[in-house]
Amino acid sequence: MSASAAPSTSTPTKHISLELAEWARSLTWESLSDEAIHAAKLFLYDSFGCGLGGSTQHDVEIALDYAKALGGKPSCTVIGSGYKTDPVTASLLNSLCIRAMDYNDIYWKADPSHPSDIIPAAMSICEMNGLSGKDLILGTIIAYEVEMRLCEIGQPGIREYGWHHATLTAFASAYAAGRMLDLTPEQMQQAVGISASHSCTLGAVTAGKLTMMKNTVDPMACRAGVEAAMLAQRGYSGPEHIFDGKEGLFHTFGHAQSAGKKAEFDAKLLVEDLPHCPKCHYRIVDCGMKSFPIEALSHAPLTAMMKAVQENDVKADDVEEIKVEVIARAADILGDPAKYRPTTRETADHSLPYSLAVGLVDGMVTPLQFREERVRDEKLIPVMDKVKVVANQEFEALFPKFQPSQVTLTLKSGKKVTKRVDVPKGDPRDPMTEDEIKVKFDALGVEVVGKEKCDAAGKLIMAIEKEKTLDRLFELLTA
Repeated sequence: MSASAAPSTSTPTKHISLELAEWARSLTWESLSDEAIHAAKLFLYDSFGCGLGGSTQHDVEIALDYAKALGGKPSCTVIGSGYKTDPVTASLLNSLCIRAMDYNDIYWKADPSHPSDIIPAAMSICEMNGLSGKDLILGTIIAYEVEMRLCEIGQPGIREYGWHHATLTAFASAYAAGRMLDLTPEQMQQAVGISASHSCTLGAVTAGKLTMMKNTVDPMACRAGVEAAMLAQRGYSGPEHIFDGKEGLFHTFGHAQSAGKKAEFDAKLLVEDLPHCPKCHYRIVDCGMKSFPIEALSHAPLTAMMKAVQENDVKADDVEEIKVEVIARAADILGDPAKYRPTTRETADHSLPYSLAVGLVDGMVTPLQFREERVRDEKLIPVMDKVKVVANQEFEALFPKFQPSQVTLTLKSGKKVTKRVDVPKGDPRDPMTEDEIKVKFDALGVEVVGKEKCDAAGKLIMAIEKEKTLDRLFELLTA
């Protein structure tokens, strides 16, 4: 059944928020599948590498300076700097480290998300209470399961109405933090109500010229979940009907329309077939990683262009035009006028013209291509102007199962070179290997903590279930 926004005339016997809480509370290490555990370790490896790289970014430096001015009980560690603060602040800062470079994982169905943004919700509670690597894996798998299901239930997703997916993260983070605090299902239900009721996020943060808030709203939603769980532990209450009651998520979005249709949510997808045993399917194995530090829908077109260039030995000076065919939302997000003149890293990594231009000229797209001096290099402007972003309506029917993108290079000689990519590298159908994640981790982390610590951290993370506490992990992730 689909749950539309109109509130029910009768009160549900059990709100969805409690059903999810009962599932999260019942899940144990013994419930997990080997496949889910291995996937969780790979995502931890990838995310902590992103965290090390992100720890050097200007927005993280500002947020860290702000946190130091506030102070806080030094019970949790911030990646990179090693700064000690309270679990609520640490969850924000660590999530921002992971998110800052837009290089962490991606799951995109009806809505997009970066589930690894929620890892610090579990991590901060684990460190504060001396919990183990097994606990961190459990909290990570819960975070991914809830977040990814939330991305599937919109018809269409909330992104289509102008809202950001951090709105959904505020639900998922409370479950992850609440389970690590060993809350009862009833307490966890209150935590979700507390967190989600005040964390609705406008899509303006990813529209037009982008600011530091683009990468900060999800960390703020992660922080909200931790704070809510700690309040609920002490008896604070929140709306139990935050999903399915009057003026909850479903009801509120029912006032919105997309393509002439009212918003609906397939409520059963949130609680149907929730995994509970080693033979069950856990959503975390369906999540993808990023092989480029750019917005998710840029990966397939950039991959297509780079393959076309390499396979045909094309030089930047040979190119007259770069036609990029993508789905409509990618054209809207990544090809609007502001994306042709990026002045910040946040706008550049959400710009198809910039990503393709710098990839063509430099022959690679790495974090180096998003340093301020490169983003502001006026020599790239004529190359960006060669990029024509076109919405291909035929591709719409294939998304989100595929991310179809086609790039046609028109050369000055008149020759045309075309390449299409439907599945970018890092997708579960073309996953990054542990060795590839190590290369990414080292590229981001060596300048922060050194090669020796990077090597040791990788080995520890891939066997983190053996760690009694997270102390050694944070030692290795500290400069």
